[in-house]
Amino acid sequence: MTKVNINPHERVDDLHRNGYLLIQDPSKFCFGIDAVLLASFAVAKEGERVMDMCTGTGVIPILMEAKTRGRFFIGIEIQPESVEMAQRSVLLNGLEDKILIRECDIKELDKEFPLGSFDVVTCNPPYMQRGGGMVNEYSAKAVARHEILCTLEDVAIAADKMLRVGGRFYMVHRPSRLPEIFQRAVKHHLEPKRMRFVHTYIDKEPTLVLIEFIKGGRPMLKVEPPIIIYNADGEYTSEIKDIYYN
Repeated sequence: MTKVNINPHERVDDLHRNGYLLIQDPSKFCFGIDAVLLASFAVAKEGERVMDMCTGTGVIPILMEAKTRGRFFIGIEIQPESVEMAQRSVLLNGLEDKILIRECDIKELDKEFPLGSFDVVTCNPPYMQRGGGMVNEYSAKAVARHEILCTLEDVAIAADKMLRVGGRFYMVHRPSRLPEIFQRAVKHHLEPKRMRFVHTYIDKEPTLVLIEFIKGGRPMLKVEPPIIIYNADGEYTSEIKDIYYN
């Protein structure tokens, strides 16, 4: 494992996959269970090229490298501090031959990469539409949570441009925005094919939704059994434990 500088305000988290570690800054934006679930839901077959948009500190490409047989992974992030942390995590895990982290605006990906050059695109985008009331709307946390620097439309356009025909796009988002998600995805040639809702408890409304789209696919959507995060006693369910630790 390459020796990498860790700043005093940073922490190093165990990803419980292949001994991989991730550098994070608690004062910025740290990954949550949504990123872990997306990395588990997404499929990368042997030899495929994968792009993760809005990669943050790179957790999704690192997890997917550990759990899939994808050939190469590229993480795209617009915030320089997150890019730098993600790049150090790649070095820390000795993955520089498998994962590349690039600072780039997803609205300009076609200037950096050939159209249709990826088999898989993943994205854990900002969930909340831009609104007032944020103390610093360009803080790392605000950019990660709110549609300040990219919108659903931007995400759909970018995925369409980067995917080959028949390629797969995977996204995690809020169920309340499903009508808009489907509208914008289909507008940009991304047909929803597979979906799972995520519930904190079995008797609660879903808080997240995982969706697989096929570029140029035919209309037909399969809704899979839901993911339940916690048992009644507050412990992780067996499926969540398996996703995190096995």
